[in-house]
Amino acid sequence: MRKQAALSLTVILAACNGDGTSAAPTADQPFVATPVATFDEPWAMTFLPDGSMLVTEKPGRLWLVSADGKQRTPVSGVPKVAYGGQGGLADVVPHPDFANTRFIYLSFAEPGPGSTKGQAVARAKLVLANGAAGLDGLQIIWRQEPKVTGDGHYSGRIAFSPDGYMFITSGEREKFTPAQNMNQNLGKVIRLSDAGGIPDTNPYYDTGRVKAQIWSAGHRNLLGIAFAPDGALYEVEMGPRGGDEFNRIEKGANYGWPVVSNGDHYDGRPIPDHPTRPEYKPPLVSWSPVISPSSLIIYSGAMFPAWRGSALIGGLLSEALVRVTFDNSQAREAERFAMGKRIREVEQGPDGAVWLLEDGGGGRLLKLTLAK
Repeated sequence: MRKQAALSLTVILAACNGDGTSAAPTADQPFVATPVATFDEPWAMTFLPDGSMLVTEKPGRLWLVSADGKQRTPVSGVPKVAYGGQGGLADVVPHPDFANTRFIYLSFAEPGPGSTKGQAVARAKLVLANGAAGLDGLQIIWRQEPKVTGDGHYSGRIAFSPDGYMFITSGEREKFTPAQNMNQNLGKVIRLSDAGGIPDTNPYYDTGRVKAQIWSAGHRNLLGIAFAPDGALYEVEMGPRGGDEFNRIEKGANYGWPVVSNGDHYDGRPIPDHPTRPEYKPPLVSWSPVISPSSLIIYSGAMFPAWRGSALIGGLLSEALVRVTFDNSQAREAERFAMGKRIREVEQGPDGAVWLLEDGGGGRLLKLTLAK
């Protein structure tokens, strides 16, 4: 087995497969998965204070869905998206004080000049009137710079910190070197105010508008970001051929891509492991073979007491829900639940149920409740 461990890695591995790679254990499911609705290429979902949901579809559609999934209302006013490859309409997140502001945030692939594209984040008010739903006053408050060609590694997950700052994951667009270029915001975690301003507590404040946005650097394709109850920030990102990562994100830290990785290039060329370059922060967990992480929450509900404080990760290639236990310095994969479909999104419901979105055409919205 090659590249299996990061510097601070603790991960459970099962017996080897016939090809010499390691297979993670698949746990018995402690839940019942109930299909609630079906969507066309769903990408993200979020809950509103009344228990209803917003669900995005990658081709550019946004839906307001009732708490039971039986009523689905299209939301008008969604920005035009550059749909194709990994691009399209992506994340949706409400403002921390949505009940008063009515703001929601959308990330999406935006077309640019000369066949270029880039991820963007927009803010708008959700307006409900006469049985219809729409976005009012939509304003783009952040963009990837520069826009580049290609359809991969947009990232675009959004999370709000307990103190109200907005964090955005910005992929390196399969261009490698931008992740280490501090004059570009590709391959970075971004920290902004809720209106898109640059906080003066950012690590590179007053060093140029783009660089001032950066919270951490050296990332590849970051598809999950979440805050733990203690305020610590975690993210998951896809490695190349091996080396998917679960990271604790720290202010001003550099995570090493593409200089180091616990995986290799797709053509087989090796990449130095994290321990060879201690100036770069290593992942708490890395996976080889990959799980293809798509999404992340830190579970805090009451329905699954054994999961409280755990990271729950949606898996695409692994077709799984992966549970990771962690503290500030180490982590391990605790359980893996086979779902039989690519999992694009994981969310926690108001009652502590766990909700999943399957990837692709006909992707189901599943509600996971404790098995009796």
